Amino acid sequence: MTPRATPLSPAARRAQLIEVTLPLLREHGRATTTKQIAEAAGVAEGTIFRAFETKDDLFLCALEEAFDPTDLIERTEAIDLEQPLRDRMVEVVTLISERFTAMFTLMARMGMLQPPRARQHTEELRARGAAAIEALLAPDAASFRVDVPQVAHTLRLLTFSGSHPHITEGRLLTPDQIVDVVLHGTLKGDH
Repeated sequence: MTPRATPLSPAARRAQLIEVTLPLLREHGRATTTKQIAEAAGVAEGTIFRAFETKDDLFLCALEEAFDPTDLIERTEAIDLEQPLRDRMVEVVTLISERFTAMFTLMARMGMLQPPRARQHTEELRARGAAAIEALLAPDAASFRVDVPQVAHTLRLLTFSGSHPHITEGRLLTPDQIVDVVLHGTLKGDH
């Protein structure tokens, strides 16, 4: 018999179940069972269905959590602007690349062709993420042949494609390679 679960508020229980479900989805995909989730959470299977209507509802919430860019944006905003330009760029590309790689892996495990539709603030978060990258580049705006938004856009696109296992035919680009391509293609003179 499963021991009685530690009492949590409904919101805390949902958050706990989402947290333990994500690694299981990354490992087992849609074959993840409620028994595995319950064991990982230290609860009875029935507890899952008091927090979520269905297993698919839990999966959707877990996927939406995995695709929420808030943590990535906050980590980007925290990058030290006192670092040299190249170091800032490598740091942000590393963060973005790790996120894309995790997303692509999860999508493959789940048999998804596209990310789930987020329930709120998608455009707002996208704009905030773009602004965070632009802020990293802004101190060196005069060094670029194109404007900072274009550099940021190019950096994001190259990181996306360079992190995708199918687009790269399994030869992922490293953050250093991505930054070198962007810098040598956008900087003025002999930078």
